Amino acid sequence: MRTSSSGFDLPAFDLHRAVEGLREAFTPRDGRPDVREAILLELATESMLGYQLIRAIEDRSGGVWKPTPGEVYPTLQLLADEGLVTAVQEGERKVYALTDAGRAASATARAAETGATGDRRRFDADRDLALPRAGARLAQAMSGFGPGATPQQTERAVAVVDEARRKLHAILAED
Repeated sequence: MRTSSSGFDLPAFDLHRAVEGLREAFTPRDGRPDVREAILLELATESMLGYQLIRAIEDRSGGVWKPTPGEVYPTLQLLADEGLVTAVQEGERKVYALTDAGRAASATARAAETGATGDRRRFDADRDLALPRAGARLAQAMSGFGPGATPQQTERAVAVVDEARRKLHAILAED
């Protein structure tokens, strides 16, 4: 239990953990997003440093996924070994760019992302994150119901959340 500024014990509620749980619920079934594909998509627009790629991928995902340097740099090396990416040393930094073969691979990745191959769009931040964001906002509102809420307020809030849960299940049951 954590203690509020008024000295009351509050139920343990970790908003960060709740949001992370929502993110996990909406992560592609095969695990983390494909860093290889993300790199190909980003390098199709311009040459970049490794850290620029990390930021660009994070921006593309709406801030939900930020690949680590441990994911990006080995993947860049693999792409270079495959002849899809070149690395040009500029001072102490390496700038990565697509080769002709890399542009072709990027076009294939872009087609898959946009559904041109008939596959579901891999990631659309506005659509794919709308429900987790709404859930996070709900969790945030629920965290306000501590010792300061009256029993009647808490009871009404529980009823609202239970009704929302029932309605969500009804939506999933539709054909």
